[in-house]
Amino acid sequence: MKKKHLKSLNTIEKWLQKEYGADETVKLAFETIREAMEKLPEEDDSGVTEDGGLPLPSEIKNDPGMIALYSDGGCRGNPGPGAFAFVVQKITGEVMCEGVEYEAHTTNNKMELSGPLKGLTELLDVLPSQGQEPLLTKVRVVTDSKYVVDGMKSWVQGWKARGWKKADNKAPENLELWQALDKVRDHFLLVDWMWVKGHAGHPQNEYCDRKANEVMDDRSRS
Repeated sequence: MKKKHLKSLNTIEKWLQKEYGADETVKLAFETIREAMEKLPEEDDSGVTEDGGLPLPSEIKNDPGMIALYSDGGCRGNPGPGAFAFVVQKITGEVMCEGVEYEAHTTNNKMELSGPLKGLTELLDVLPSQGQEPLLTKVRVVTDSKYVVDGMKSWVQGWKARGWKKADNKAPENLELWQALDKVRDHFLLVDWMWVKGHAGHPQNEYCDRKANEVMDDRSRS
C-alpha cells in the first residue's frame, strides 16, 4: 500500500513539473512528504503491518469512545475439531487483548459465538486494569458470522420474551452460549454488532481466521 501511494506521489510531482515547470519550493515539499511516507510501516496483503501490528480499526474511526472486538471461528467437519480467535483494539490501533482457543469436537456456530463471548469476558478484566469502567465502555463486535449478528441484534430479544424459546416453543440451538453473550453485554454501556464479509481481505478478520486455522493445523499434526 505504501509503495502504491509513493508511486502516485511521483506521478503527481511529474505532472506538476510538466505543466508548471520545476519549482524548488514544490520540489522540497514533495521530498518532505516522501520522507515522511518512507518512515511509515509497510502493509502486506492481509493488512498486517511490517512490524507485525494491525492497521487502525476502521469500524470505529468515527467514534473515539468505542472499542473494536474482532472475532472469527470455524470447524473442520461441522461437527469436528474447531477453534476461534479474537483481537480487541482501541481507536489508536493498540491491541488491548487477544486470544485463540481450540476444541476437539464442536460446531462452526459454537466457535463463531465463542469468539465474541471470550473477547468480551476478557475485556471485563482488562478494562479495570487500564483505569476504565466497563459500564462506561462501548464495544463494537465485528464478525463475518450473520448467525451471530442476526441473533444478537434481533433473535435474542424474541427468545427472551418467550422465556428463551423460539416461535415453535423449542429452545434455540447453542442456548447456553446465547445466554452467556446476552449476560456479558449487560456489563458494558453498549455492545453493538457489525457484519463484514469473510475472506475478503479485511485485515482483522483475516488475522483472526488465520490464528484459528493455525491452532487447528497445529493440533491436527500432534
